[in-house]
Amino acid sequence: MRRYFGRKLLIYGLTFFVAVTVNWMIPRFMPGDPVASMVARANVTKPEAVEAMRAYYTSLFGLDQPLWQQYVNFWGALLRGDFGVSIWLFPTPVSDVITQAVPYTLALIVPSVLLSWVVGNQFGAYAARRKLLDNTVLPVGYVLTAMPYMWLAVLLAWAFGVILGWFPVAGGYSFSMRPNWSMTFVLDLLHHWALPFLSLFLVALGGWAIGMRNMIIYELESDYSNYLSALGAPSRLIRRYAFRNAVLPQITGLALQLGVLVAGALVTEIVFAYPGLGSLILKAIQNKDFFLLQGTFLFIVLGVLIANFIIDIVYVVVDPRTRAGMAGAQA
Repeated sequence: MRRYFGRKLLIYGLTFFVAVTVNWMIPRFMPGDPVASMVARANVTKPEAVEAMRAYYTSLFGLDQPLWQQYVNFWGALLRGDFGVSIWLFPTPVSDVITQAVPYTLALIVPSVLLSWVVGNQFGAYAARRKLLDNTVLPVGYVLTAMPYMWLAVLLAWAFGVILGWFPVAGGYSFSMRPNWSMTFVLDLLHHWALPFLSLFLVALGGWAIGMRNMIIYELESDYSNYLSALGAPSRLIRRYAFRNAVLPQITGLALQLGVLVAGALVTEIVFAYPGLGSLILKAIQNKDFFLLQGTFLFIVLGVLIANFIIDIVYVVVDPRTRAGMAGAQA
């Protein structure tokens, strides 16, 4: 087991190094000058003052150094837990800006991913055994899965926000409120959270339901199911074994789809102007904020890698064949 997780940690470490390097490179290949944007926002008219400000900010952010030196400095600061200072919200540290946005993104991603996976698998398993559900779930599931996150988010905002007026279509809470722990504010948060959550939940739900429905049918028609049936085993026992075997590929699918789900959540946040990491990335791009973009991407990469590692551990726990293989490797 130690060898298995050691190999996994090595792979995740290499993935982290490559992802962080790419994250560092992306802002520097973007068009535009972040220092020029800062100077323009200062609205200074005197040329001497403009040059002095440009030289100051360029030196402050280390952009006057060679690229290789900036890259080394970036890793040094990263290892100290320093993400730099935001250019857009200067002089606020990037870590403070990200810390304020992370709870909103986690509140969207975690429930939508877990609930869609659990409900989708249960619904797909029932649909595989009931013709009425199969005739309704399958077409609806295909439509939901084929629909991009952004389209469904726009449709929900239009139907339930604009036409019916049941939910707000933008923001994390009402502009007239200030964050606090009162019940009124929590209900307002949930009111703004409902539509972004629903758009993520519905798109992911269709994929999991279709996958489980097909896997259950395959398992129920496999040789071991027919053998158990010939021995007179109760149908409930056969379905239980079929579900256990069918859920393993779904766990693998969850690990593979995690990056797509996170990307969908970020796009949904932009559609609803939800104050999470997706909206933060958009603001960072618009304001050419190198350091905020790097910090946000880094947090997303870390989150996806940690979630994948947890799924690897869950897979070892639920699949006895993996544990047997690991024991054989040690022997």
